[in-house]
Amino acid sequence: MTNREQQLADALTTEDLWRLMRRRVPPVVSEYFRGGADAETTLRGNVRAFQQSMTTAYGALSFDKLDMQTTMVGHDLAVPWYIAPVGSLRMLWPMADAVASQVAGEFGTVMTQSTLSGTPVEAVTAASQGDCWFQLYLCGGRETALRGIERAQKAGFTALVMTIDTGVSGLRALHAKMKPMQAVAPFGGLNPIDKVKLAIDKVKLAPQMLPRLSWLRDFYGDGGAMEFVNVVDERGRPMPYADIGTQLAASAVTWDDLTWIKDAWGDDKPLIVKGVHCADDARKAADHGAAGVIWSNHGGRQQDRVPPVLHIVANEMPQVKDLPLDFMMDGGIRNGTDILIALSYGLQAVGLGRVTAAGIGAGGHAGLTRAFQILQSDLDRAMRLVGVQTVAEIHERGAEIRRESELKGDGHLPPIVF
Repeated sequence: MTNREQQLADALTTEDLWRLMRRRVPPVVSEYFRGGADAETTLRGNVRAFQQSMTTAYGALSFDKLDMQTTMVGHDLAVPWYIAPVGSLRMLWPMADAVASQVAGEFGTVMTQSTLSGTPVEAVTAASQGDCWFQLYLCGGRETALRGIERAQKAGFTALVMTIDTGVSGLRALHAKMKPMQAVAPFGGLNPIDKVKLAIDKVKLAPQMLPRLSWLRDFYGDGGAMEFVNVVDERGRPMPYADIGTQLAASAVTWDDLTWIKDAWGDDKPLIVKGVHCADDARKAADHGAAGVIWSNHGGRQQDRVPPVLHIVANEMPQVKDLPLDFMMDGGIRNGTDILIALSYGLQAVGLGRVTAAGIGAGGHAGLTRAFQILQSDLDRAMRLVGVQTVAEIHERGAEIRRESELKGDGHLPPIVF
């Protein structure tokens, strides 16, 4: 067993895997996956909302086996979580989106691929023995998006996820101060003076790169500078890996866009609207033909000082529970008890973003497999201790499972690792 394999085997929590990822991946890269908007109040709030949630425990119960199966937007899942779309995942591991898709399929769940990915969509669907979803941004405008939709259809994606909370890109100040583009920018096309300047900038990164030679070897072995290979112009050229803030602002999605997006995607496969904060937007999603809604504040990476997603679910979802929608959420999930608490509000499943980054960054296929094993063990234990045998029972008994915390402050809570 190699040292990395031993470290992964020894990991008991997703926080352990996150620490391994941070050791392997240079800060200029890992900060992209860690950071949140502005003062990161919402980023921390997503995690704290779960940490402050309590459950009861019904005793003298024993189950031979548990049933973690769930169904959402016509997809049967063996576990009540799926991989949320994570941009630039290939920065963490070679062909990372395809690796994640393979692991998702092995666990009987879904991989959602971000538009802002360096892995071809065809490789992602080919890697999974299950279903995959494609998450759409309108980078490059309507015609580019239509090409992306057609390509996703041909590749075999079975649902389209439309993200609505990226009218502009949030300010992730700490990462911006690191000048991350200098780490991956290619020399091609630069004049001699600019090449020298870029070389100097790259040399300045040496102190964080040299202790992480395994990442450096993997990254350049995978081709080095990444392109957004699924965002192609009319000439078939992929979008360069660059600051996409301007692109997002220039092509912000509106409710009117959902009409032509739904028409292009078709009625035979579901449309899911992601980034919903309020009941009003959930109603609009249903009016525009969505089959599902993902309650999400983008992991605290867009607008800071919005409520934690768990609080959004608790306060907004009851207002729209009678709509013909399936409900999911992402943001703040770190362990199996978090998953149980989320499901107790009636959600079909939860999305994993930073947990996926932790597993992939710590060790690719083996790392993400370990992350899912940890969650599966966590959830199994939590269900047995609380006294529920199925996801359906968690839904039915949600209110009686949950307990309000009477502890004041947060001094008793564990530190937020990620």
